[in-house]
Amino acid sequence: MRNSPKKSWVVIFLTLASLLGPRLFAQQPAPARTASTSGAPTIDQSLEMKAASSPEISPDGKRVVYEVSRTNWEDNAFERDLWIADTAGGEGHPLTASKKSSSNAAWSPDGKRIAFLSDRPGQISGSPEGKKQIYVLAADGGEARQVTKVETGVNIFAWSPDSKKMAFSADDPEPKAMKDRKEKYGDYEVVHADYDMAHLWTLELPAEETASIREPKRLTGGTAFSVGEFSWSPDGTRIAFSAQHDPDLISSESADIYVVTAGDLKVKKIVNTPGPDRNPKWSPDGKQIAYETSAGSKYFFYTNMKIAVVDADGGTPRVLTDAFDEDPGLIGWAPDGIYFAAEQKTSAHLFRLNTGTKAVEKLSGPDHLTAFSFSFSKDYKQVAYRAALENEYAEIYTTSVAPWEGKKLTALGEQLKGFQSARREVISWKSTDGQTIEGILLEPRDFDPKKKYPLLVVIHGGPTGVDQPVLGADRYYPLERFVARGALILRPNYRGSAGYGEKFRSLNVRNLGVGDYADVISGVDALIAKGFVDRDRVGSMGWSEGGYISAFITASSDRFKAVSVGAGISDWMTYYANTDITPFTPQYLHATPWDDPEIYKKTSPITYIAKARTPTLIQHGENDRRVPIPNGYELRQALEDHGVPVKMVVYKGFGHGITKPKQQRAVMEENEKWFLKYIWGEEPAPEAPEKTDKSEKK
Repeated sequence: MRNSPKKSWVVIFLTLASLLGPRLFAQQPAPARTASTSGAPTIDQSLEMKAASSPEISPDGKRVVYEVSRTNWEDNAFERDLWIADTAGGEGHPLTASKKSSSNAAWSPDGKRIAFLSDRPGQISGSPEGKKQIYVLAADGGEARQVTKVETGVNIFAWSPDSKKMAFSADDPEPKAMKDRKEKYGDYEVVHADYDMAHLWTLELPAEETASIREPKRLTGGTAFSVGEFSWSPDGTRIAFSAQHDPDLISSESADIYVVTAGDLKVKKIVNTPGPDRNPKWSPDGKQIAYETSAGSKYFFYTNMKIAVVDADGGTPRVLTDAFDEDPGLIGWAPDGIYFAAEQKTSAHLFRLNTGTKAVEKLSGPDHLTAFSFSFSKDYKQVAYRAALENEYAEIYTTSVAPWEGKKLTALGEQLKGFQSARREVISWKSTDGQTIEGILLEPRDFDPKKKYPLLVVIHGGPTGVDQPVLGADRYYPLERFVARGALILRPNYRGSAGYGEKFRSLNVRNLGVGDYADVISGVDALIAKGFVDRDRVGSMGWSEGGYISAFITASSDRFKAVSVGAGISDWMTYYANTDITPFTPQYLHATPWDDPEIYKKTSPITYIAKARTPTLIQHGENDRRVPIPNGYELRQALEDHGVPVKMVVYKGFGHGITKPKQQRAVMEENEKWFLKYIWGEEPAPEAPEKTDKSEKK
C-alpha cells in the first residue's frame, strides 16, 4: 500500500539483489556453487545475492561510496557495509567491515571526511544498544569515530557547508511524565495522542580527531510539529525543513516547509499549502527554496506531485512542473537548474528543470535505462547512480552529466554466472475497457512459441509500484525457479501503476480491484490467444496491493488453479478500521465506509467469496499495521467455510514486510510448494538449507 504522496515512499517489498565490487571478485572470488538441476539458483543462493545501493559521489567527483548488502544467517539479518571506488579506475574495496550495518554515507563538503550511520556496538560509554549513531572517518580510510550518543538513535543527518558541523534529526526521548505514567499504571497507549516527535539538532565537530565531542545543540522542540527532511542554506546560517503535525502516517497531508535560523533558533513557516509539502532544497544563492508539493490536490495519493519554489523568507509559491506528467523526485538545485528523478513507464531517468522557462530536459540515457539514486559532485558536472538495462543486474555507475556516458563501477553480473536467468521483455495488451496495459513477461531462455507453458501472474504492490525488465535476486517468490521449471511469468503494470502519468494512476479510483482484475485477466487472455499458454495451468501471487488483487482473483474467478495472497486486503471495511494509513481508502474510493458502504462492498474481494474455487495460500505478518492481519483471517475463514482449499501462514513478530532471511526463506519455500502442487501436480519435500561455512554466511 502507498504510505505517502511521494512515489519513493511506496511500500514495495520485493528486495533488490545485491552488488559486489569488481575488486572483490578479483581478489576474493565468490565460493563455487552448484546451481540446482533446473539451472536456477536455490532459494538460499537467491537470498544470499548481494546488492549495491545509495551511491554518494565525492565533491571532486573522483570517488564514490556505496552500500553493499550481505546476508547474515547466524544473526538472521540483512546487513550493509560501505564500499568505495575510484571513478577513474572503477576499483572498489570495503570502507567498513564491522558487526551490524553501516549506511547513509555522506561526504563532507571539503571532501576530507565521510560520515555514516551505524547500529554497531557503540564506542562511547552508555551508547544505547541497537540505535543508529553518526560515525565519521577520514576519506582515505582508517578507524571510524562515533560522534553521537542519541538515546533514540539518529534518523537522518547532513553536513554543514563549511564541514565543521552536522545537523541531524532524532525522535525525542520518552518524557518524565510518560515514565511516571508507566510506573503508576503500567504500559498502555492513547491512540493518536502518544507521539514521539522528531526534532532537529546540530553538532560541532572538532578539527582534531582526538579532541572531545561537544554535546549536540537542539534547534527545534515541542509538540507543535515533527520534523521530516531538511537541508542547510548555502551560507550555513539556516536550515529548511519539512514538518507535519505529528509523526503519524495519517498526518502526512499536514506537512509544510519551515526555516530555522541556527544562531537564534527562530522558526518560521514559509509554505502552508493544503496537502503535503516536503523535501526542501536551497537555490545556489540561498534566496529561494525548491520543494515537492501536492499543490493543494485533495487526492494526492494518486495525483502528480510537483516541484515548486518559494522565497526563503516566505511568499507565494510558484509551481514549475505543471506540464510534467509524473511524480518528480527532487534532488538538488544547481546553477544550471533543478535536478530531479522520475519514472517513465518501465524505465527511470534523471531530468533538469529550467527555473525560468519551466522547460524539462531528460539527461540520462538510453531511453530504456532504469536509473535511480543520483548523487552529484559539488559542481554538478559528475553524477553517480544505480542503474540497469533490460535483462541486466543493477550496478553502480558514474558519468559526466554531459555527455552522458555511463561507466560501470561494480561487477554484479558475476553473481549470475552458472545460472540461466529468465529473459525479460516489455509487452502490452488492451484491457476490457480499451486501456493499453503494459507488463513484463519472463520467458525461459529456450522458449518455443509452439509449446504450451504454465503461466504465473506476479502482481506488484502500491498500487503505484511498477515492474521493470531488469534482473534481481528473488525475494518472496522464487520466480527464476518457476521459469526454470517451464513457466512463463507475467508481471502486469495494472492501472494505478507509477510511470504512466496521472490519468493512468487515476483509473482505479472508485474502481480498485475491479479494474485491476480486468487488467490482469485481459493480459492472461492476450497471452492465451498467442497459443503458447496452457489455460488450465494459470496461477497468481502478490504482496500488499498485489495480494489484494490476488484475493480478488480468488473470489472472482475459477480460471486460476492456485493463488498466493501476501499481506492482502480482503475487506476494505476491515482494512479501513484497522490500518495505520486510514486516508488510503478515502483517497481512492472518495468515501469512508460510513458514507458509501456500497463502494466498499463493490471493491472488496470478500463480497464475491461465494464464487471462490481456487486453492489459496495466505501469508501475513503477525504485527502488520499497514494491512492488518484481520484481513488474512477473514479471507481464510470465508474460504474454509466455502470448502475451498486454503492454508494460512503467520510470520511471528513481523509487520507488513518479512524482512529477515530465515523468514524470507520460509515465504519462498511456502510459495514454491504451493504452486508445485497445484500447477505442476507435485508434492515437493521441503528444501533443506545449504550447509555452508558460517564465515561465508556472515
